[in-house]
Amino acid sequence: MSVDRQLGFWMATALVVGNIIGIGIFVQPASLAPYGLNALLAWAVTVIGCIALALALALLARQMPQADGPFTYIGTALGGVWAAAALWCYWIAVWVGTATIAVGVAGYVATELPVFAGVPPAILTAGMLWLFTLVNLLGLRSGGRVQVLTAALKLTPLVLVLGFGLWTLLSEPAAFVSNVPPTPVTLSGTMAAAAIALFAMLGIESAVVPASRVQNPERTLPRATLTGTLLAALVYVAVTAVALLLIPQARLAASAAPFVTVLDHFIGVGNGRWVGFLILVSGMGAVNGWTLLSGELTRTLASHGLLPALLGRCNRRGAPAAALLLVAVLGTLLALMNYSRSFVEGFTFLTVVATAANLPIYTCCALALVVLARRRPGSLPRPAVTVGLIGIGYTVFVFAGIGTEPFLWALALMATGIPIWLLRRRRAAAAALPEPKA
Repeated sequence: MSVDRQLGFWMATALVVGNIIGIGIFVQPASLAPYGLNALLAWAVTVIGCIALALALALLARQMPQADGPFTYIGTALGGVWAAAALWCYWIAVWVGTATIAVGVAGYVATELPVFAGVPPAILTAGMLWLFTLVNLLGLRSGGRVQVLTAALKLTPLVLVLGFGLWTLLSEPAAFVSNVPPTPVTLSGTMAAAAIALFAMLGIESAVVPASRVQNPERTLPRATLTGTLLAALVYVAVTAVALLLIPQARLAASAAPFVTVLDHFIGVGNGRWVGFLILVSGMGAVNGWTLLSGELTRTLASHGLLPALLGRCNRRGAPAAALLLVAVLGTLLALMNYSRSFVEGFTFLTVVATAANLPIYTCCALALVVLARRRPGSLPRPAVTVGLIGIGYTVFVFAGIGTEPFLWALALMATGIPIWLLRRRRAAAAALPEPKA
């Protein structure tokens, strides 16, 4: 087996599941509680939209199995400038998001492991980032194995909650209608809740970003993307439904640890605290997965001339060493900024903007599928255009729910990628860098 292609089906699927299900799922029921039944309707829209996006990515991966992920998909269909803008925007979102997850995990470390209680949170966050940087420096297979293990562990409390919910449904069905949230269902409420729901589902692209490192990509990429997305969506929807329908709305919305609240409801007050350890494992798995992804994405951008060539080199274990070190340094700086009072507000807003910055890559991939289906008649399944249009419509719907300011910031981040692309084009004349093509 080539050293370059170290990710098999299970590792690729674990990357999707692990990156989607981080620590957000454990607080997400509280975030959605104020929206009441709008949240469940939003999840229905989100599942349809995310499945459409996952199908779009799967079809693109099958059409271009040897491609270097979304950069090639978008570049082939829409042109290099669109690929550069979308991937640059996404790159910023990924390393900012990785640091943000590490900040959240550091809080659980201090709570669940008393030995670290006196350690400054910034040091814990930086330590978390560098720990998983070292894991991934040992090679993709090393990071992939950690991802499989943590993905399996993080599903434990989720399966437990679903089990209790099913038991309640079978033994006391009236419980599911006794606490129906009174919040009226409205379009604006559903749109706002859909934005939060998509935030929770970010990561559906995790298998295709390191596409050039995946074994048997024509078969593995579509299967891993769809399997991971469907599994994560099923878990999210079921867990949200159990929490919203069994816990009074006001109590759930006020809970700092909604999962603990749900488990306390079933097994007695105080007995849900152990879930904090599994939340810690889940968060650490997400940091590992996004670290792996950020390194591979940095390598991809470097290999296409959008970042210095040094960042595209791999060590003897096949890991993009310089790329991983760069994102670790950037993440550490952001973590330190987060704990500086003068910067904390700006950092918090930046994370919201970074989340919105994930949307352009989804929109461009869905649009790329539509363009390729029209350009290459018969090369893609007949529903490809419909799938792409649903994906585009969904991202526009979510952009509307996010609000004007994050939308404009996302566009601004995309725009910063255009000068970099133009500089790359100037270099290409001398360096003979190839245009992205299948």
